[in-house]
Amino acid sequence: MMVDRISSRTSVVLRQWPIVMLRVYTGVFFVYHGIGKLRQDDFAGGLAGFLSSSLESSFSFYRPFIESVALPSAGIFAPLVAWGELAIGLALILGLATRYAAFIGAFMVLNFWFAKGLGFFAGANHDVVWFVILIVLGSIPAGKTAGLDDGLSDRLPFLR
Repeated sequence: MMVDRISSRTSVVLRQWPIVMLRVYTGVFFVYHGIGKLRQDDFAGGLAGFLSSSLESSFSFYRPFIESVALPSAGIFAPLVAWGELAIGLALILGLATRYAAFIGAFMVLNFWFAKGLGFFAGANHDVVWFVILIVLGSIPAGKTAGLDDGLSDRLPFLR
């Protein structure tokens, strides 16, 4: 029985390696940028500067949020963004709570996109690519292949 289970899992991993690669690469990307933000001396100032300089190009429906919430609270949002990127990245790398990490990451990237105000098909809009990748990773059981979600989902059904 155990040999059959190992053989079956190996077969699944081999078939789904592109998803594992995409999940892990996305996780590494988020960890790298989260650590980079945490190591900056004044990321809150950098975030406020980015939001201020993007204000005119941001989507008009999002501009009031930037002006009345994000800019005055840049000191709160900066660690949330940095630690959020790090946590999302680690979860994706480990395949732990993958769906939750992917959807929270998609929400975060969506906010970056709205703040920048770039069109969906704009060549410089990488946020839309990350958004789509994270939605795909959250829509499939990406953590059940070579991830901790597989072993833990029997005991923690919300990981399925």
